[in-house]
Amino acid sequence: MQRTLITIGLVALAVGLLWPWISKLGLGRLPGDIIIERNGGTFYFPITTCIVISVVVSVVFWLFRR
Repeated sequence: MQRTLITIGLVALAVGLLWPWISKLGLGRLPGDIIIERNGGTFYFPITTCIVISVVVSVVFWLFRR
């Protein structure tokens, strides 16, 4: 469990440090992401981005278990 938490922390740190380059890939603005803009504010739900990230993370974990 400790190893898993440390790994998750290191991955979160790496993503945070690499965010300027990751944001240029277009994640967060994929077709299927829900954006509702009104006078009072903006509601943003990145459902497609979440699915893509989930698939990528699942494949990476599957490769590490092999």
